[in-house]
Amino acid sequence: MDRRISGLYAVTPDNADTPSLLAGVEAALAGGARLLQYRNKPASPALRLTQARALLALCWKYQVPLIINDHLDLALALEAHGLHLGGEDGSVADARKRLGPGKILGVSCYGKLELAHAAADAGATYVAFGGFFPSKVKPGKVDRTPVGLLTEAKRALDVPVVAIGGITLENAPSLLAAGADSVAVITALFEAPDTRATARHFRELFRERQ
Repeated sequence: MDRRISGLYAVTPDNADTPSLLAGVEAALAGGARLLQYRNKPASPALRLTQARALLALCWKYQVPLIINDHLDLALALEAHGLHLGGEDGSVADARKRLGPGKILGVSCYGKLELAHAAADAGATYVAFGGFFPSKVKPGKVDRTPVGLLTEAKRALDVPVVAIGGITLENAPSLLAAGADSVAVITALFEAPDTRATARHFRELFRERQ
């Protein structure tokens, strides 16, 4: 079990304002986020490179892994700590081969345990399930993943399990109780009045579980 995958997993919002993005991310890291995923779907390649490079420097400062969403070439160019792939973002086995054995490789498995088995067999470091709750990031998504899938996945898999989708301080405890090793959060963290304090509260949820 990879101990790097635990606690609050901060996922960046789509923010073209780089200073604003960096300020929010630093607040999350200072508050106790254990992982950071750079995700900015509408960004141009140039903006993506600029932001990812600046975020990597912040992650080194706080000793937190930076995971790049979707873009394997960017992860390799920056020597980021890892990559996260969605369902249509390429071969997990190919990504593992190109990343090498030491990098983090996460895979979105939505609500399907069979996808998680395949991802783990192909070299995934962790698998992510969701969405569990209504999400502002994906407002059109109506199929909800049952919380019990986390318990089932923990019994069946030897890799960490990440929960994502509409997660808040109020509903996160149910995911932790079901077995989630980590919760990936965008809106409830980066749209909070105090991102640093919110990250700290998420961190406390994991301490309470221990």
